[in-house]
Amino acid sequence: MSIDVKVPQLPESVADATLISWHKKPGDSVQRDENLVDLETDKVVLEVPAPQSGVLKEILIEDGATVTSGEVLAILEEGEVAAAPGPEQKESVQEEASDSQDRLSPSVRRLLEEHSLDAKDLAGTGRDGRISKSDVLDHLAKKDAKPASTPAKASTPQVSSGSREERRVPMTRLRTKVAERLVNAQQTAAMLTTFNEVDLTAVKALRAQYKESFDKAHGVKLGFMSFFVKAASEALKRYPAVNAFIDDNDIVYHDYADIGIAVSTERGLLVPILRDADQMQFADVEKGINDFATRARAGEIALEELTGGTFTITNGGVFGSLISTPILNPPQTAILGMHKIQDRPIAMNGEVVIRPMMYLAISYDHRLIDGKEAVQFLVAIKEYLEDPARLLLQI
Repeated sequence: MSIDVKVPQLPESVADATLISWHKKPGDSVQRDENLVDLETDKVVLEVPAPQSGVLKEILIEDGATVTSGEVLAILEEGEVAAAPGPEQKESVQEEASDSQDRLSPSVRRLLEEHSLDAKDLAGTGRDGRISKSDVLDHLAKKDAKPASTPAKASTPQVSSGSREERRVPMTRLRTKVAERLVNAQQTAAMLTTFNEVDLTAVKALRAQYKESFDKAHGVKLGFMSFFVKAASEALKRYPAVNAFIDDNDIVYHDYADIGIAVSTERGLLVPILRDADQMQFADVEKGINDFATRARAGEIALEELTGGTFTITNGGVFGSLISTPILNPPQTAILGMHKIQDRPIAMNGEVVIRPMMYLAISYDHRLIDGKEAVQFLVAIKEYLEDPARLLLQI
């Protein structure tokens, strides 16, 4: 019996997807739930599993094509799983390798293909021995480091630094969508940015004092992001317009704070959402951020984790940015930009002292948020961070 392999139902916010690559060829045997093909949407990579065991009879849609929900990708012939051609042990080894390959995330699989690597040559450090993206990158780093220690191999062809070659690479759907949204934000919002600076002496002292006991108690390190998330959550309660958005002629206010945390990946920028961040404890925030960062870079973030945020925080400081003007994440009306922590001389009580300072930026939609509110919101965050006890007392 023939079975259609179809594009799964895509969420309402996703109109279509791009077929990245098939993992089977016509005539190949497949097992039920074995991954057949990867689809890339505007936000995540989806895997399409085999609905039944059988033989892949025909592929109807080739790599690079745009597909929609319910579209037939291939035809599967049920119940014709090819038997092993002989009693050799090689067949079982190949099946194990295939099964191991199917357990890889799409981003890991693409890395292996790009660098002609075999998954069997890598040791996985993930759950159940799964190979993660960091495992592949570590393997490549060690591989690249070997020629440096053996001068005899220095004759390996290298691309000249004066090369004038050009390469044309299609943008991923994610990067294309991000580009569209950023341009749209600048064209449709009356965007303005205001700045302030914060002295992080108290936060750094608090982290230094409690980082070991915090790690032992909660199994996660105490970072800076949890302080900023909690400070923003409290400031949003005081200035609800910063946590709202415009819908036609209406203003939609939120009595909760779903804060998006911008994460940079190879495919582009992802903004997974910390739901009810205002109700979270510091440890919950740190665990959530660490989990998002790991899964985002491995391509394992679910689509529903990227939708519905009310406010966004982006941290360019991890890349060394000293100051920037972040762009809104529509339909949100404000975004907080963190930057590099740098020791700078400041005047305090009539004396010049050295303090760990950070420039803060908030970009906002002036149609909804007045300059006064934006400045006061940023000042509130500054006050919470310079005196973290305010976060505990909620004052």
